[in-house]
Amino acid sequence: MRWGFLGLFLALACSPALANDSTAELATGGLKFVASADIEMRSEDLFISTAEIRVGYRFFNNSGRDVTTLVAFPMPDITIAGPDDNIAVPTEDPENILDFHTTVAGKPVAMQVEQKVFAQGLDRTELLRKLGIPLQPQLAATNDALDGLPQAQWDDLIKLGLADVDEYDAGKGMKKHLEARWTLKTTYYWEQTFPAKSELVIEHRYKPSVGSSAGTMVAADWAKTEPSYRDYMRKYCIDASLVAAVQRLRKSGTPNQPVEPSEQRIAYILKTGANWDGPIKNFHLTVDKGDPNNLVSFCGEGVKKISATQFEMRKTDFTPTDDFYLLIVTKPGGG
Repeated sequence: MRWGFLGLFLALACSPALANDSTAELATGGLKFVASADIEMRSEDLFISTAEIRVGYRFFNNSGRDVTTLVAFPMPDITIAGPDDNIAVPTEDPENILDFHTTVAGKPVAMQVEQKVFAQGLDRTELLRKLGIPLQPQLAATNDALDGLPQAQWDDLIKLGLADVDEYDAGKGMKKHLEARWTLKTTYYWEQTFPAKSELVIEHRYKPSVGSSAGTMVAADWAKTEPSYRDYMRKYCIDASLVAAVQRLRKSGTPNQPVEPSEQRIAYILKTGANWDGPIKNFHLTVDKGDPNNLVSFCGEGVKKISATQFEMRKTDFTPTDDFYLLIVTKPGGG
């Protein structure tokens, strides 16, 4: 592995060459604050695995007064733009798609949620609510509700860029179906008071959106001609040792039983605005690759292996300038 943070990629990440048998990961991140120069982040403890993301923050209010500010956790946007879009959403919950939970000083937080639907740059939330259409474009229930609308409303939604027609056999012969084509933006938020000259611990956990492919571009002969290959290699800081390990894995197969590793991907928005007072005094990242036989690559500095599956990075006076991307290569039958 080669360490050193690299550039920004905020969109859904899915290698074009693998798109037909892939799910794209949604980039998630941490808390966002209304700017306050009084609030210092003393530490951030970040744990990332395919099963769970956990983050613990220790904040200190340096001022001589209580500071009340808005704290928000933006869920990743969910965009369905075409019939082949396939994104990794870990739950079927219509609002809490990541099973997100937060505690402050060890007690659960009662959060509010805001959901907005956009198509062609315009807010169409109220229109869908009036029609009784679920706001989640990825759910089968949403397309079922669209299908049940009168034909005139089909035409209206298509003109507004909210829907499109796809023709397929759902068990009753070839029929036309109306399908969602919009972006859903979801934000959890609450007001938080930071006591004067005091420390406050905020923790949250959620299920990550894990992108996957039934193959990997690492050490694949066909991959080097792909336009996205160089960006892919840089994005995950893939080095010669990982390439060699994947090559050995492929060579362990036979013509009758070929071995083709798969991959999993997680995107984490690390640079969440840095709108507190100064850098993060102590930053601790732990990455768990799951199965000890899995191969892992990500960008970082001073990374140490601390167990059969875990790696850690520690930084002091840390100001994130880039986001974090994790690649896990899994063996057939493993992961």
